[in-house]
Amino acid sequence: MFHEDEDSLTTGTRVAQRIREVSAERGCEVEVFCFGPAQRRLGDPDATGAGAVYNRQVDELIADGVPVGACVNAARADGTEAELLRRGLRLEVARDEFVRFALEGATVVTF
Repeated sequence: MFHEDEDSLTTGTRVAQRIREVSAERGCEVEVFCFGPAQRRLGDPDATGAGAVYNRQVDELIADGVPVGACVNAARADGTEAELLRRGLRLEVARDEFVRFALEGATVVTF
């Protein structure tokens, strides 16, 4: 998740939820990584509308066992590190995660 427009936020997390629904039977895994503008929306405690839906869907993904990550450097810069960790997000260096995705041959869908 990168973009913060309403459609990207709500559709991107919903697509991840839908993939998770069939991932076991299809023999695949789903993972979400939030960075840039979309990550900043995770730190909005007063989110309404699409921002609230996005945050709820991220929390639901985590509750369903989907790994959801975010950039640790951005979280520290924004002062949201503790809150994101409390919610269950995995904080990693974005650069390292992108390299991992490439090395694993992951199919990356971006929103």
